[in-house]
Amino acid sequence: MPDLSAFPITKRWPAKNPELLQLYSLPTPNGVKVSIMLEEIGLPYEVHLVDFGKDDQKTPEFLSLNPNGKIPAILDPNGPGDQPLPLFESGAILQYLAEKTGKLLPQDAARRWQTIQWVHFQMGGIGPMFGQVGFFHKFAGKDFEDKRPLKRYVDESRRLLGVLEVHLKGRQWVMDDEYTIADISMLGWVRNLIGFYGARDLVEFDQFKLVAAWLERGLARPAVQRGLNIPKRPGG
Repeated sequence: MPDLSAFPITKRWPAKNPELLQLYSLPTPNGVKVSIMLEEIGLPYEVHLVDFGKDDQKTPEFLSLNPNGKIPAILDPNGPGDQPLPLFESGAILQYLAEKTGKLLPQDAARRWQTIQWVHFQMGGIGPMFGQVGFFHKFAGKDFEDKRPLKRYVDESRRLLGVLEVHLKGRQWVMDDEYTIADISMLGWVRNLIGFYGARDLVEFDQFKLVAAWLERGLARPAVQRGLNIPKRPGG
């Protein structure tokens, strides 16, 4: 059985099943990328709730795994060379899991890189911009008298939705008829933008018919439905 005792994070979140991949997360748009991925590929794992309400992400134990203090993060006891692998950054984790299992990432080299480019599109654009819309529209930023920041991020989010809309013409998924980590990386963010953030009208989402249809297809997948609620929120 793998020995994970050298990793301080296991002191705060003991592994009941140390032979399984350990997921440290919260069901945010970034967090659910990995839980959805794990549900889709059927890789057994053990999940640990990182409670932001208790500042779990700022504890020495969590920072020992991710010095950036963000979820999700994983500890794979069966990493390369049969050695435990700690890993953070949701995009890197998606790619790692896809390559580890040979699932949800095309084998063809050109299509593989094209898929990865769309994951980076999400990481560098959709995630940060949609998140700023959430801050300035729903959270503390909504009380700022200066509305120029909100407008900037709304306009950029609308532009990014337009990029995705154009790309999805004639396609079921980001990579044509092949569902991949590119789709997984974006589903939670688009869902959050128009749902939890309440920005549907703000970004004029209903004009993006193809994005809306893609989102509906994605959310209908059983693994996505499960992953969106893993781990359960505090009190959930």
